[in-house]
Amino acid sequence: MTETLRTPLYNLHVELGAKIVPFAGYDMPLQFEGIMAEHNHTREAAGLFDVSHMGQAHYTGDEGALEKLITADLSTLGEGEQRYTLLLNDQGGIMDDLMISRPFGSDGLFLVVNAATKANDFAHIAEKSGGPLNVIEDRALIALQGPQAADVFAALVPGAGDLVFMQCGVFDLDGVEIYVSRSGYTGEDGFEISIPADQADAITRKLLSDDRVKPIGLGARDSLRLEAGLCLYGHDMDESKTPAEATLMWAVAKPRREKLDFPGAERVMQMFADKPARKRVGFTMSGAPAREGAEVVKDGKTIGAVTSGGFGPTVGGPVGMAYVDTEFAVAETEVEILLRGKARPAKITKMPFVEQRYYRGN
Repeated sequence: MTETLRTPLYNLHVELGAKIVPFAGYDMPLQFEGIMAEHNHTREAAGLFDVSHMGQAHYTGDEGALEKLITADLSTLGEGEQRYTLLLNDQGGIMDDLMISRPFGSDGLFLVVNAATKANDFAHIAEKSGGPLNVIEDRALIALQGPQAADVFAALVPGAGDLVFMQCGVFDLDGVEIYVSRSGYTGEDGFEISIPADQADAITRKLLSDDRVKPIGLGARDSLRLEAGLCLYGHDMDESKTPAEATLMWAVAKPRREKLDFPGAERVMQMFADKPARKRVGFTMSGAPAREGAEVVKDGKTIGAVTSGGFGPTVGGPVGMAYVDTEFAVAETEVEILLRGKARPAKITKMPFVEQRYYRGN
């Protein structure tokens, strides 16, 4: 049996009373004081997440070669900017979603990929692009999220408060070089912060010393991203789904669409033009939440399946995502979801389920 890994903050999680669970090969905190309380605190103040299990890498090779593997237009990625993009296979299937940035004060590109796919992602990128790709093993990654995150962080790193959503840079925190992007996966304003592994404990404790900040586990991270309508790789998207089916065509840059120069471009664009047979949608329901794999039914016929589901504390009820036949992928369409063989009423609902509050400037 493969031994689970630990992030540089593992001992701090244990000290803070976290319930530890295995996730993507790591021992990670599921919760500290409870998923509901942690979710609400992040929406109201500031939550601190350990996301060090995710993959970080520095790419200094041919950007044109890297661009051929993804959906972003790297030629327009300016210094201090970050993009959400998709890594696709030759058929246009989604191998992963990732962040690519060009931080102020740094050469090359900084990549952050998902934990469960990082080994395959980096091997694929290095082989297909020719590199060089330096996988970063000696840095932790934390996310400070919530409406008070900016006030908390700007007091420690004044220049970081000037960033707007999807901007990034290299900053100094008490003599420590940190990479900061104004982004996150909760739908709230906030920052993702890459820090040297040997400084992770001290910097995290410094942030937690502010009464507005509490540690948050994976449970609330999932409910927060679900309410924000954000996909979880391996659930709401995978290699069997294209950007057209996953309703992620906004992540395919317009010049890439026109040139048809991203992986599987002709198939994806044809599917987008003709409308795919199935599409990712959001849904709401009452009672118990639907879980992944539950069938979605219309007039007694199975039209799809749930890919993510749970209770939305801010929404005040169950929310979820599913892939359904495109003819039924219309907001307000009434459907049923089978829970333990019993049909429960649900409704196709526009996402996000809660307002996204990214900071885009005054």
